Order: sequence, then C-alpha cells, then structure tokens
Amino acid sequence: MKHIKYCFLMLSLNIFSQNITVSLDQSATLKQLFTEIENQTDYKFAYNNSINVDQKLSEKMDYNDAEIESFISILNKNSPFQFSVIGNSITIKKRELQSQQERHKLSGVILDDLGQPLLGANIYIQEISTGAVTDENGYFSMWLPEGNYTLIASYLGFENQTLNITLKSNKNLNISMLANNQTLDEVVITQNTKALNIKKPQMSVNSLSAEEIKGMPVVMGEADPLKSLLTLPGVTSSGEASSGFNVRGGAADQNLILLDGAPIYSDSHLFGFFSVFNADAISSLDLYKGGIPSRFGGRVSSILDVHQKTGNYEDLHINGGIGLISSRLTVEGPIKKEKGSFMVAGRTSYAHLFLKLADNENSAKFYDLNTRLNYKLNENNSLHFSGYLGNDIFDISDSFSSTYGNTMGNLSWKHRFSNNINTNLSLFYSDYTFNLNINEQNFNWDSTIKSYGLKYNWNHFISENIQLNYGVAANYYGFNPGTLNPENEDSQFNFQQLDKKYALEPSAYLDVEHKITEKLNLRYGLHYSMFYRFGKQEINTYANDNPVIYNPTYNIYEEAIPTGSITYDKGEKIANFNNLEPRIALSYALNDDQSFKVSYNRMAQYLHILSNTQSPTPMNIWTPSGPFIKPQLLDQYAVGYFRNFNNKKYSLETEFFYKDIKNRVDYVEGADLLANNNIERVILNGKARAYGMELLLRKNTGKLTGWIAYTLSRAEQKTVGRSPEEPGIANGNWYLSPYDKLHDISIIANYDYNKKWSFNANFSLQSGQPVTYPNGYYELGEIHIPNYSSRNENRLPAYHHLDLAATYTPKPNKNKGWQSSWVFSIYNVYNRQNAASIRFTTNEDNGLNEARRLSIFGILPSISYNFKF
Repeated sequence: MKHIKYCFLMLSLNIFSQNITVSLDQSATLKQLFTEIENQTDYKFAYNNSINVDQKLSEKMDYNDAEIESFISILNKNSPFQFSVIGNSITIKKRELQSQQERHKLSGVILDDLGQPLLGANIYIQEISTGAVTDENGYFSMWLPEGNYTLIASYLGFENQTLNITLKSNKNLNISMLANNQTLDEVVITQNTKALNIKKPQMSVNSLSAEEIKGMPVVMGEADPLKSLLTLPGVTSSGEASSGFNVRGGAADQNLILLDGAPIYSDSHLFGFFSVFNADAISSLDLYKGGIPSRFGGRVSSILDVHQKTGNYEDLHINGGIGLISSRLTVEGPIKKEKGSFMVAGRTSYAHLFLKLADNENSAKFYDLNTRLNYKLNENNSLHFSGYLGNDIFDISDSFSSTYGNTMGNLSWKHRFSNNINTNLSLFYSDYTFNLNINEQNFNWDSTIKSYGLKYNWNHFISENIQLNYGVAANYYGFNPGTLNPENEDSQFNFQQLDKKYALEPSAYLDVEHKITEKLNLRYGLHYSMFYRFGKQEINTYANDNPVIYNPTYNIYEEAIPTGSITYDKGEKIANFNNLEPRIALSYALNDDQSFKVSYNRMAQYLHILSNTQSPTPMNIWTPSGPFIKPQLLDQYAVGYFRNFNNKKYSLETEFFYKDIKNRVDYVEGADLLANNNIERVILNGKARAYGMELLLRKNTGKLTGWIAYTLSRAEQKTVGRSPEEPGIANGNWYLSPYDKLHDISIIANYDYNKKWSFNANFSLQSGQPVTYPNGYYELGEIHIPNYSSRNENRLPAYHHLDLAATYTPKPNKNKGWQSSWVFSIYNVYNRQNAASIRFTTNEDNGLNEARRLSIFGILPSISYNFKF
C-alpha cells in the first residue's frame, strides 16, 4: 500500500544523521520494516496497541542509502500516522482528525446479494481505526483526509468486503456483499456488526438482525422477532403466551412499535403465542430503551423500530417454511431491473384443522400479509410503499367468536437534494380493530383505533463534525371504544355507542450529532409535542372536579355522581397539552476500545391503554389524554461503560438507569373498565419509577457466539391520597408495579459445528411477577370471602426454561436452485411448569380453600422445514 511506502520514508527521515538501506517484498510487515531500521540505526520505535504493526506492506520496498531528511516531510503530509523523534526513540501515533489536511466525504450504499440495503452494516477504515454504520437505506457517510485507505465492509452472515480506496475528492460507493455460505479456517475478522461503536453517543439500544432472530429456538418452532427481544437486558414479558413486552419496568402500552415508520397498535397473534412480525419479511429491528433520539416521541418506555425487507432489484427469489401449526411464503424480485423491487410475504396457521379432526368445535387461527414496493425515479428520487394486514379468528364452539387485527399502509418519497441533504416525506394509515360476537346473547361488540399520519424528515450533513436531523410530523386519531349492536329483537341488549374520541398530535424535532473532539461526541436535540382533544363529545362535570370520591366509612373509593355535563361540537377543542422534550447523550472514549456514555431524555405520552390486567388482551381499549387523564411524562437518566476487548472478539455493555414517570394512571380496587363510558370514575393519577443495572456480554466471533444478558432492577408505583384523610393506593406507599422483575438473566449460545449442522440454546430465568394474594378469609353464612394483602405484595414462582435447536442444511455449498434446511427444536427441555397465574378457590369436595396453578406449556418439541430458490 502506498501509505506503507510513505511510512518507511518518514521513518527514515526522522533519523537525521543516518542513512539506511532496506529491501523488503510486499509480504513483509510493518514490524519487519521497523526491525530493519532499528538494526541499522541507534533509534527504537515506540507505539501503542492501536497501531497494527502486523499489517503487510503490500508493495515491494527497495531503498539504498536513503537520506532520511528528504523523506520525513513527504510522509507527514500523506501518512495517516504521525512520527516524532524524542531522544533515541521514534514515536508513532495516529494522525489527529483535526489535521489541517484537506478532507473529503466518503459515502455509499451497502447491499446484500439480493440487492437489498443492509441496515447496521459496519464500514471500517483500517488505517485510522474509524468507521460508520449504515442506516435503514443502507447508506453511510464519513469525512476523511485525502489519502489511500483500506475499507472493510462487514455484516453478520456475510463475507467481509475489502476495498482499496484513493480519496482525492468526494466519493460515492455501491458495495454488494455476499452471503457467507462456507466456514473458513484461520480468518481474522477486523470488524463485526456486534462489536460496539465505542465513540457513538447512542446508548440503551439493542439491535437484532434477521439471521440472529431465526437462529433462536422458540415455542412452536416459529422464529419470532418480539420473543427474541426478551433475551436482551431490560426486556421482560408477563409470561408464556402473553402478549406485549415490558421495558425497564414499563407497561406494554408505553412501547411505541413502528413498522417501516408507521405505528402498530397490537403486537401479537393467538393471544400472545406469536408476534405479528413474520421473521422472513423483517430485515432488522432496533429497540431504544433510553437515550432516545429526538425524532421519536409519543411513548415513555421504549421505541421498537422494525424494518421490512426491500425486495430484490435483480432476480426473483422465493423462500418459505412449513411448521407444525403454521407456514409462510415470501416472494421478492424486480419490478424493473435496477429500478424497482417488490417483496410480498404471507403467513397462516392451520392448527384449527387438527382440532376439527379431533371433533373439537373450538377454533383459533391467524394470517398476515407483508408487502414492500420500491421504485427509483432517478438518481435523487425514489418512491416506497409498505403494507401490513393481519387478523386473528377465534371461536369457542357456537358460544362466541372474535376477530381482531392490524392494518397498516405507508407511502414515502425519498429525495436527495445534494450529497449533504436527504429527505423523506411519508403518509401513513394504521388501525387496530376488535370484533366480538356473543351468539347466546345475540349481539356484536366492535372497537377501533385509527390513525392517519404525515412525517417529513431531513438529514443534513453540515460538516464532518456536525450532522443535523430535523423534521415535523402530525398524527390524527379516531377512537371508537365500543359499539354494541343487538343482532335481532331476541337480544336482551339495546344498541349502545360509547363516546367516540378524536385527537391530533403534531410535533417537530431537531437532533444534532456533534463530534467535539476525537474522544468526545455529543448527540443533543429537542422534541416539541402538542396534543389536541376534539369533540363531538359530552363531558361530565363533578363536584370539586373529582370523578372519584373517598368513602371513609368503608375505606373505599367510589364513583362520583355527575353534577352536569358540557357538550362539545364536532371539531371543538376539549383539551390541549404541549411539552418540550429535551434529549442529550454524550460519549467519551478512553481509547479505541473503551468509553463512558451518559444520556438524559424527557418524553411525553398522550395515548393510554385502559386495563388493570397484567398483560394486554385483544379487548384492551386505547384512549387519549383529556380533562381527567393527563399525559404521562418521563425523565430518564442513564450512565454506562462500554468496551471491546481481545481484538473485538468480545464486547461488554454495562448501564445504570433511573426512570421517573408522572401522571401514571392507577385504578381503584374493583375497577370495572369494560364498556365503561365514564372511565374517569374508577381511575386515579399517580406516579411510577424504575431503576436498575443492565449487563450484556457478547462473544462476537468464532464457531461459538452468543451473549449473556443480566438485569437487576426495581419498578414501583405510588398513588397518594388527594387529602390527608384519603389513603390512596396501598396507603399511599410505593408498591411493586405489575412489571417488576428483580432478576432477569438470559444466556444465548450459537455453535456452528460444521457446514451442515449448527446448534442453538437459550436459557431464561426471571423473578416471578408481582401479584396480590389473599392473606386470610372470613365467613359470611356459608360463603368464604377472601381478605387480600396489600397490592402486589406477593410474587408468582420464579420463571425459567431451557430451549434447544439444531439446524441441518443438507447441501450447504449450493448457492443456486433449491436450497433447504431443517430446524429441530425443543422448547422447555426439562418440562418446567411455569405459573401463568395462581387462582385461589374453594374445593367443592371438602370446602377448603386451595391454590390452583395455571401453566401454559410443558416440554414442547417441534420441527420445521425451510426452503428458498
């Protein structure tokens, strides 16, 4: 390489009174070059571990009696290293990025072998140990001094691509990566996608690629992106077959789920057995737990940003899988070669067919459809469409039936004004609908949330040290909490329409990525959100503006009687809120492998799920903030230590966090939330907090890879009385929230035995969820009435299980035509009967009280067949 030749020249020049003779071929290393010079002079070389002295010269060197003085100025001008003579030592340092040397922008797009952009691919510049990560469009950019460089592009499951680049002006690259279908011996991977970005200020974020998701053993043999999240620190579930996930002690409705930028309001099929995301249609997902960038808003716990595959621009490809209870098929290819692409993925279950064969009249099934269309109008403009449709159909004999699911569509226009300014304008629609039919009672029940949105985002590269991201957005919501329709005159119910609600949520943001020095990096910004609640609606009024009153005689809270009402016409403003939400994150690099990071973010949430159950159900109703329900406000602080070690073979992430949430909705004892048109009469406004430590240790390379994730945390709520006489909830003391998990550990191991066989294991252990048990009972006649302990004072037993999977690929070297693999998995290998709940009842035979444990799964083997061509 040219800079190696220059390196030799500069080294020679620093020995001012001596000449040297060197003859080395291109296979020699820098260290050999240094040895030659040390043997012929009185000087010794001094450098730290960041200087790779084992790299080869790449070019033959043949210098005879070279004069050192004539070479040193040339090398200092062109080399990425800075050489200095101190006494009898020659020190070598990487050239500071603040060099006055002219700098140029290196940018490009990283694509896989199917022509799809790779989100999260690593770009590494070997000579100066710097790099970048691609965005959702596979795009990257960085500023470098003029010179010669070795660029290494890497991504999990793909072969590294190495390019030699001469940078004399701004340069744009298109890099295609090939899937890694063979095992190579003695390969040293310089960078990999799971090695930490030490200098980037972003923290509290976990990412998973499609390859990682598919490698994890899961229940029913179906790869599941959301279930895979549960193996990461700070993320828990309410138990087996439970929908939703909890992040750092937060509720499920405090997570914003985005699919290609559009919100998804329900995340599960079959009441939590499967997630709504088809792993074959997903390219990657990012979970932001803290330090959330300013472009996101609307939730106080986390942002889950999910990206679909874009489709192949060159060739038609088909892949799919057949499992025990569901199958899937994905088709992708060009609309017009190199101009447009499509991806269509479908999935359906057929377990209900086996129930019918067994003369079981019950039925449960689901289906979903994903699509992505892309078209490049020209070099600077492209159109994209993303869509999702999913439904569940559930029948219990002839008693009742239920249909529920999500619909989403997102149309976006991406425009590049210049190499420094990119924009994305998008329009989306998303809804969640729940329908229930009770045949015996002859009525239908429908509820819906609909949203229409616009987003306009700008990415502006001001300079090599400053990047601006800014934009505006607006979401319009329509809520139908419930419509009861009697099917005929025999129904005992009358038509009922709960109050429909309407709201608008505009926002604007500014996000700045600022490199202060080579070691100090900042990301700071502001999200400004507004929320307007509109009519048409009739709002009750209450004495002293209190819809809930305290009865000191019985020591209980009761529903207040309305004193009147106010009628708001269609479009008339009922209530409005606005919040400034500052964000800041800082990273300080101790060296190339270690850094400290801190972050703070404030966020506001204007939408809420009204539920007093531990996990969401299909019947959960979304409702907007208004006269009696205030927006939730979060302040979160985090500090962490991050390190790559052993040549980035391992990485360590350690974080400490503290969350404080205001206006957390709490429920009075015995609250009835179903079909309640005056929900304000059973709720109180409280607060919540969560704090803890997260640790993630990864092994990134080799035949054995994986991670250990451990979280030690506490999540609590507190609702005090509104006067000295009122007890509040739990006597106004802090009590465990339903999402508190003191200990949570996950161990993931992936082992590539040979080209045909690979093995995966997953062990999970977490504290049982808080519950409220009766601590005694009293008798009223012959009826036993339980007396309950304080709220969430008890816990279910600890939850744990071990899962194993083996993947067999019959023809691993086959890169064309029909390719297939078999996946054999066992969920809950040692048949742990984890408690989903414990119910206290009276034994009908002896009249004694007893506890009954409900368990969902024991040991569960499965097999699936995957194919592509």
